[in-house]
Amino acid sequence: MRGRFIEKIEEGRKITDVAREFDIAHSVVSRLWKSFKTTGMCSSRHGGGRVRSTTPAEDRYIVLSAKRNRRTTAQQVANQFLAHSEKQISRKTVARRLRGVGLYARRPVVRVPLTRQHRTARLQWCREHHNRTQQDWACVLFSDESKGPISDMQYHGLADDIMIIGRTRLHVVANGTMTDQQYIDEVLLPHDRLFRGAVGDKFVFMDDNATCHRTLAVQDCLDSKGSQHLVLPARSPDLNPIENVWDAFGRQVAGRNFHLTNKNTLIRALTEEWYKLPQQLLDNIVQSMVRRVECCITLHSGHIPY
Repeated sequence: MRGRFIEKIEEGRKITDVAREFDIAHSVVSRLWKSFKTTGMCSSRHGGGRVRSTTPAEDRYIVLSAKRNRRTTAQQVANQFLAHSEKQISRKTVARRLRGVGLYARRPVVRVPLTRQHRTARLQWCREHHNRTQQDWACVLFSDESKGPISDMQYHGLADDIMIIGRTRLHVVANGTMTDQQYIDEVLLPHDRLFRGAVGDKFVFMDDNATCHRTLAVQDCLDSKGSQHLVLPARSPDLNPIENVWDAFGRQVAGRNFHLTNKNTLIRALTEEWYKLPQQLLDNIVQSMVRRVECCITLHSGHIPY
């Protein structure tokens, strides 16, 4: 009976109609249907037996259409798909296909307002560092903090450092806030020894002007080490290449199928994704500093497209 039952289902008959024909109780039908699904004979269906509305080739077209213009909405991609293939799909279908490869909807970034004082400071900073070459910027260790990119768990503070020769480990601050003493113990001292030893006297440490970086304790630590120190002007995330690293990291994390059970699972998953970022990506982002400085001067210290 089981074989005949499955043959009827494969012919496209409704399971309830087949059940009536065989006079099978609902519980038995459920068991047979479960057995039918686990055999792999319904691999072309998903979501409870619903036929997949797009083929793998069409899925690739959807993803490529979205990647060509990151500002395109799911509905616009669906319209493009209709014009290309004369086949109509819904906005939700597009969204599901994009989520499957780690592409999620994002709101346009709201840029921080710049006062005349901010513009003056940005322009002065860029003019002071306009003569730095890519080789000079390659000796700089860029540092930054951010909130964790996981939305369904409590946020944790993240801190990292990058330069062309490598990256530091990802710091996870349990309470979401890094103090000046944590900054000294976990960032300045170990990283100064590590990268200063690798780079030599040309080594430069650069931070993003965060509050914990501006304390007397931090300044005393830097002075005692004799380290060269660069400080970004206020409200200048576009001049910090790590902001682009955070974006790439967030996209990579978003494409991962998380099964989070506790804080340790979260930290382990974030650390794994951090080390998966290609070093070539980090190198290219650091090397963009020459263009960032030039662009800021050209735009008279306005926001730059980075």
